[in-house]
Amino acid sequence: MQLYINTYGTYVHVKDEMFEIRLKKEGKLEKHHYSAKKVQSIFISLGAALSSDAVKLAITNNIDIVFLENNGYPIGRIWHSKLGSTTKIRKAQLEASMNNVGLKWIVEWVGKKAENQLCFIKDLKKHRKTKEEYLDDKILKLEKIHNSITELKGNNVSDIAETIRGKEGTAGRLYFETLSFVLPGEYQFNGRSSRPAKDPFNAFLNYSFGILYSKIEKVLIIAGLDPYLGFLHRDDYNQLSFVFDFIEPYRIYAEKVVFRLFSAKKVNKTHTDKITNGYSLNKPGKELLITAYNKYFDEDKIKYKGKNQSRSNAIQFDAHSFANSLIKNPAGG
Repeated sequence: MQLYINTYGTYVHVKDEMFEIRLKKEGKLEKHHYSAKKVQSIFISLGAALSSDAVKLAITNNIDIVFLENNGYPIGRIWHSKLGSTTKIRKAQLEASMNNVGLKWIVEWVGKKAENQLCFIKDLKKHRKTKEEYLDDKILKLEKIHNSITELKGNNVSDIAETIRGKEGTAGRLYFETLSFVLPGEYQFNGRSSRPAKDPFNAFLNYSFGILYSKIEKVLIIAGLDPYLGFLHRDDYNQLSFVFDFIEPYRIYAEKVVFRLFSAKKVNKTHTDKITNGYSLNKPGKELLITAYNKYFDEDKIKYKGKNQSRSNAIQFDAHSFANSLIKNPAGG
C-alpha cells in the first residue's frame, strides 16, 4: 500500500502502533488508520505535518517517506541510515560505468524503451482502422530506430552516448506525436513539456513520472545500488543519474496509466489548474491519477518469470537481478 498525503493541514502521527492520518473534510475531522505492516511508502505534498513518532515507525518498518513537489517530482526522502546490501555492488557499479558492461546495459534499457513505445503504437493501431496509414508510417520509423539502437557497439558508454541520445530523442518525438494524434481532439497536445506542462496531458504525465522516479530510487537503494552513479546520464551535483538510466524500460507504465485516463475521457477541466505559462495537476487530478496508478502498479498482476506479480515487485526483482549480475560478471566477459 502507498499512502499519498496531498491535503493541506493533514497530520500524520502514531496511535496504537499504527499510522493515524487526521484531516478536515467539509469542516469535519476525519481519522484514518493504517498498519505499518501494510504500508510500503508515504508520499507527502503540500502543507502536511509529520510527527517524529511517525518517522520512527516508518524507519523501523523499512517504509520510506517521500516529499513531492506540486508536479509530482520527488524533492527529498526520509530513509533508514543503512545502505542496501554490500559495498561490493556499488564498486562493481562504478567499474561498469567505465567499461563495456555499462554500455551493454544502456543499449538494453534504451532499446527496451524504444521497443515498448513501438509495441504500444502497434496495440493502438488494432482498434483504429481509420488511422492505419498514419500509424504504419510511425511504426516503420520507430522500428528502424529500435533496430539501430540494439546494434550500437563500443568499448564504453561514452563511445555511443551522443548517438543513443539522438536516437532516443527522435523516437520520443515520434512516439508522443502519435499518442497525441490518436487521442480525442480536446486532449491532443504539442509534444512533451515539463516545468511547467503546456497542457493537461503533460501535467498528468509529469506527475506520473515523478512518482515513478521515486519508486525507481527506492528499488535501487533496496538492491544496494547507488542512485547517483549513472552510466549514460551525467553525474551532475545532486542528480539521481542512475535513476534516469534504470527507469527507461518502465516509463511505459507511467505513460499507459495517463494515456488510458485520457483515452477513456476520465479527465476533465476540473483536474488541472491554469498556471503561469502552463498547467498544474490539482487535488482532484492527483487523486484520479494516484488511484489509477496504484491499481496498475500494485493491484493488477503481470506474468513475470512464470509467476503472477505486481509491476512494482517485478521492478524490484529486476533491480536485484541487475545488482547480482554486476557482482557475478563485473568485466562483462
